[in-house]
Amino acid sequence: EYLTIQRAVNKIAAESPPTVVEVRKAFDRQKDIEYSISSISGKDLEVTKENDRLVIRFAYEKEVPLIEPVYLLIKYQGRSK
Repeated sequence: EYLTIQRAVNKIAAESPPTVVEVRKAFDRQKDIEYSISSISGKDLEVTKENDRLVIRFAYEKEVPLIEPVYLLIKYQGRSK
């Protein structure tokens, strides 16, 4: 899932949509195509500009049950290139 999100974010950043709303809509469209993305949506993205380049950041957590009541918490984060 992480790699799929990373590819989607890089693709959207390369297209450089003019507004934050369009970035989020583009991610949600990509999410509809890529069924493996379930942890985040467009509203979870942080969109900024650095040196006139669009930068999209994301972060999310996954809980993996090990033995009841013990869980493994994995934190993911990334940004567009």
